[in-house]
Amino acid sequence: MTAPLLSLTWTDHVTGRRGFLVVDRLVRGVASGGLRMRPGCTLEEVTGLARGMTVKEALHYDPEARYVPLGGAKGGIDCDPRDPAAYGLLVRYLRAVRPYIEAFWTTGEDLGLTQDLVDRAAAEVGLVSTIQAVYPLLDDEAAARRRLADAFAVEVDGIGMGELVGGCGVAESVLAALDRAGMPYPGTRVAVQGLGTMGGATARFLARAGLTVVAVADVRGTIADPAGLDVDELLAARDAYGTVDRSALRPGLLELPGDAWQATDAEVLVPAAVSYAIGAADQERISARWIVEAANMPVVPEAEALLTARGVTVLPDVVVNSATHAWWWWTLFGDIGPDAQEAFAYTRRSMRALTDLVLARAEADGSTPRAAAHAVAGDRLPLLTERFGSYR
Repeated sequence: MTAPLLSLTWTDHVTGRRGFLVVDRLVRGVASGGLRMRPGCTLEEVTGLARGMTVKEALHYDPEARYVPLGGAKGGIDCDPRDPAAYGLLVRYLRAVRPYIEAFWTTGEDLGLTQDLVDRAAAEVGLVSTIQAVYPLLDDEAAARRRLADAFAVEVDGIGMGELVGGCGVAESVLAALDRAGMPYPGTRVAVQGLGTMGGATARFLARAGLTVVAVADVRGTIADPAGLDVDELLAARDAYGTVDRSALRPGLLELPGDAWQATDAEVLVPAAVSYAIGAADQERISARWIVEAANMPVVPEAEALLTARGVTVLPDVVVNSATHAWWWWTLFGDIGPDAQEAFAYTRRSMRALTDLVLARAEADGSTPRAAAHAVAGDRLPLLTERFGSYR
């Protein structure tokens, strides 16, 4: 496996906590990937995430589109985002990596952070934007920045587009897999781990498509109802970190341990929270037919091999959760405008086509969807190198 282009570890002089930045690859001199904050974050984790971003970007390469994918990168900070010291740590981290953001790393929210918080900290350290490195690649920077700002201002039912589009993409991947298998939406049961930005939006779109969400898990445990949960009720009762206020829910719901979502009697499991959520021992409890990786790297490789051996399909993160960052670039480069209907339609078409392509490749190759996704990306990366040159 090729080593990343850049890998660094930063130690905060105030708290002693560590932060990481890994740039896996540059395309046109720029790399893209979010910044996460979670306790226990490691350099190894961030390296895997950066490599995954390279694949996600390549999977969305369309030579006819205005958006041409970038390279892959990722940042991480080892800290609980609820810690009172977290914001100051974020500011100091961004101050330390500011030269990289100005030169070639475009970043944004990831696990544990919101875009508003990242933007506020970035402004405090004097950054124009966390994606300013891409500005020289735009045909009309002012128009592009205005278009993206307008898109972030769009709300649907009181929720911003930036919070919804990723879940729309995850849901479309689920629906594409169900359609290929001839599974009707009504009666298909779903369990979701994590009710933050990605998990909440995914649950919302799947419920509105007619699937039944029977369990959701947050840091306080699993909430379940075999007859189906009221997703809107759950979303209305969650805080900024995706934790649901149990006292705001209707009586009669089951309150189970935090890992009970894995053993839920459901056809689809959606891990949408932390990495490494399903290990080799955990997979023994899973009876679902599909695991859909809305989070980054939630299924460890050994667990995936065991799941595959007994007929469980893992739809990989590099496909499933790629719509969030793609929507930024589709909007910034001008493939779509700042309109909710246009964004959702474009996201659904793109994610449907990508999921179908990967599943068809897996079937043809006799491989897993993850191997097929990497094979498709492997076909496209040389095309990017041929067009723009190599930055490795």
